[in-house]
Amino acid sequence: MEYNILEKESETKGSFYIEEGGSILAEMTYSIAGPERIIIDHTEVSEALRGKGAGVQLVAYAVAFVRKKGIKMLPLCPFAKATLLRHPEWKDVW
Repeated sequence: MEYNILEKESETKGSFYIEEGGSILAEMTYSIAGPERIIIDHTEVSEALRGKGAGVQLVAYAVAFVRKKGIKMLPLCPFAKATLLRHPEWKDVW
C-alpha cells in the first residue's frame, strides 16, 4: 500500500509523517544540521501500520527530499540506517 506522506519543518527540526483521521500513525523526525545536511534521529510506526511498509516509505521519502534539496542525511536512527544499508541505490544521500 502506498501512503500519503506529509512533511513539516521549522528552523531547526522537521518530520515526515503519515496521518489518518487527525492522528499521526507513522513519523520520521530530523534535525537540520546546517545548510547541507539533515540528521534523521527517530522513526516511529504505530501498531496499525507496523509490518505494512510505512517505515520504508518514510525512508524513501526522506531520500527523495534530500536529493531534491541537493543535501545529505546522517541516519542516527537505527531503523533508517538499516533501511539505507539494504538499498545501495540510496548510498548517494548519506
